Amino acid sequence: MAGETGGPPGEVAIDSRSLLVLATLVATVATAGSLWFSLGLGLVPCELCWYQRVLMYPLVVVLGVGVAESRPAVWRTVLPLAVSGLVVAAYHSYLQATTVACGFEGDCAAVLWRAPVAGLTIPNLSLVAFGLVAGLGGVVAARERGLLG
Repeated sequence: MAGETGGPPGEVAIDSRSLLVLATLVATVATAGSLWFSLGLGLVPCELCWYQRVLMYPLVVVLGVGVAESRPAVWRTVLPLAVSGLVVAAYHSYLQATTVACGFEGDCAAVLWRAPVAGLTIPNLSLVAFGLVAGLGGVVAARERGLLG
């Protein structure tokens, strides 16, 4: 017997709007977190951190408007921002893992904070957030193009 979605039993369908709500939540938490690191903890963002902020902050508004207006086609704006942020965050994480200095303004390779539980650095957290937003946006894009059910 198939599940309600026509798939295997127990499968639950998540519509594109719900995926966009989740992506909006991820972008909002990432934005609030970056503000907490700088305003709450007094950490000064390096140049690569600023690039990541420039790419994450608009995602809150773009995704929020897309959700409010029920526009799944917002993925066309979301994916370029999220994938670009993913690349910058991956590079920043790579710098922290492999070097002690970088050629950008500020100390991009310095680890200023590490998560107490998983040991992730701020660029690692940014990488996770951009990855989640890009992944969710990619699923919405695939659905809108008829590649997924």
